[in-house]
Amino acid sequence: MGNGYNNNSVVCFGEILWDVLPTERKPGGAPMNVAYHLHKLGINSSIISAIGNDKPGADLIDFLGSIGLSANFVQVTEAQATSEVLARINDNHEVSYEIVYPVAWDKLGWYKEYETLVKNSGAFVFGSLGSRDAVSRKTLFKMLDYASYRVFDVNLRAPHYTTELITALLERSNLVKLNMGELMMIASWYNADCDTEAEAIATLFGRFSISEVLITKGSKGASYYTASYRYDYPAYSINVADTIGSGDAFLAAFLAMKLRNESMETTLDYAVAMGAFITSQSGACPAYSVFDFDRFIWQKKYTEKRNYRSGSLLAG
Repeated sequence: MGNGYNNNSVVCFGEILWDVLPTERKPGGAPMNVAYHLHKLGINSSIISAIGNDKPGADLIDFLGSIGLSANFVQVTEAQATSEVLARINDNHEVSYEIVYPVAWDKLGWYKEYETLVKNSGAFVFGSLGSRDAVSRKTLFKMLDYASYRVFDVNLRAPHYTTELITALLERSNLVKLNMGELMMIASWYNADCDTEAEAIATLFGRFSISEVLITKGSKGASYYTASYRYDYPAYSINVADTIGSGDAFLAAFLAMKLRNESMETTLDYAVAMGAFITSQSGACPAYSVFDFDRFIWQKKYTEKRNYRSGSLLAG
């Protein structure tokens, strides 16, 4: 990360929407989820997105206000509706989504004030879904020119991405966060013989100028890589409510600790704990306090033995 920015500030770009669940609807969208949890953890977060001039959009603005997140950078469009996504949860608590196109956040335009906002941030978080349309993609790429620390939160939702789009985003990324399935799929695009996690990681670092890769592994925890080092951290055992937004919460906690210059052991522990904490509740943005989260960690550390692994990737 460069100098001259606010370490305690993160800008999140992309989708803001309603997750329509079988019995209720809840606010969501990966960038908004990340901004929500960063705000909960004391980080100054901003969301750049768009809603339609409609009741669902007004309700999202009300939600942002209720949790203390600014809607100053949420555009309102007459041409497109606010995004609503049908979320289905199977018997294994896994979630699938039916995502409509186009919606308001597909048509995000550029405003001059974005330049200063992004330049002054400690991290700029973006995803693949929020740049599926050429209009929002053009705006995103312009923002990336001003970002000091570019965090790509991969979100492969077929058919809303192309190999060319993901490649272009990877070429502009410092930190890439993705799950194991996404890692292996993306690596196979550039190396057909890629069969293992180690080979996939080597492929990404060999093909792109990425500084860090962060992998979520569900019940197996998470791993963090640089070109020369790795950390592995186990998952916390929990009763799963649903997995909606757990990866977003994980990323938010990781960034919160990283921007505070915590050790990687502390950072990964905190991130894995946050992912588990949110997975044990319903929805991507449940109401909670930092005390609730800290109590969850204390209880887990009391009942579980925590062990992380680390090691150099360089030949000895």
